[in-house]
Amino acid sequence: MVLKTMKKIKENVCLSLLSISLLGGILTGCGNSSESAGKENAAVELLNVSYDPTRELYVSYNELFCKYWNEKTGQDVTVTQSHGGSGSQARSVIEGNEADVVTLALAHDITAIEEAGLIEGGWEDEFEKDSSPYTSTIVFLVRKGNEKNILDWNDLIRDDVAVITPNPKTSGAACWSFLAAWAYQQEQDGQDEPATQEFMKKLYQNVLVLDSGARGSTNTFVENKQGDVLLAWENEAYLSMQEYPDEYEIVAPSISILAQPSVAIVDSNAKSHDTQEAAAAYLEYLYSDDAQRLAGQNFYRPSNETILKEFSDQFDLGMNLVTIEDFGGWNEAYKKFFDDGAIFDQIYEN
Repeated sequence: MVLKTMKKIKENVCLSLLSISLLGGILTGCGNSSESAGKENAAVELLNVSYDPTRELYVSYNELFCKYWNEKTGQDVTVTQSHGGSGSQARSVIEGNEADVVTLALAHDITAIEEAGLIEGGWEDEFEKDSSPYTSTIVFLVRKGNEKNILDWNDLIRDDVAVITPNPKTSGAACWSFLAAWAYQQEQDGQDEPATQEFMKKLYQNVLVLDSGARGSTNTFVENKQGDVLLAWENEAYLSMQEYPDEYEIVAPSISILAQPSVAIVDSNAKSHDTQEAAAAYLEYLYSDDAQRLAGQNFYRPSNETILKEFSDQFDLGMNLVTIEDFGGWNEAYKKFFDDGAIFDQIYEN
């Protein structure tokens, strides 16, 4: 179930098609009609396989890019979207979903596609900011008035608090949330890992539902009214508040994490589809001023620092954010926390 914002999306320059995909996401396509285009400018189709909460952003961005690309090249382009939990989406590409580009929640999911031989090495350096055109963080979404007085991570292990968060085995947001909570408790425990593991065990004992993706968790909390607090992408929390301004509020914990969603061309598929040029332009244009402002308007933090400051009234730019480098990078973090049999499995199985 998609938040009510989707009902407000209108057709403009590009044609938008919204339907439920077999992968559980939403497909959106856009293209400009140009009868004068010659064979050398034959229309091109791109498939963007993305993570859960980017539906609204890419519906708007696809229109912006289609117009830009047509004006620049005279070529029509249709972009189809697929959405789901980031880990699940990565696996779908590995198993044959023929994405031209991926725009996923964390670099590790793209690395998995690289290791499957579909993306060439060095993709992190292909675009600016480690191929992360926008960032986000993890916040708490609570019901208006915050009757349970949920202010920080330590409140999530209280017996009277029910938590909603997705599954780290399938969701990028859940991985970022887990690491933010871990960083908080490590600071409290003086880096005592057994004590931190016990804290995390108590936290997940309070989780009512482990949805497969972030949007599913948002619907569980916002639409189905389950739980007292949602561990949410910042953009999802703002979107929920925009749709239900009198029902929810955001709490920023004392420590969170700089979440860096990553983008990449799926080189093998793009070559097969002869879409390399358009695919590269599609991701490169995310760094344009227009696209960066569009990201901010959709509650993502622009990677362009100057444009980010334009949204200083919207975002708390003074949040205490750890980074994935504090965990040794994604390869190290994933092996320690989220691989089969790693710390999350040990905590959750117990």
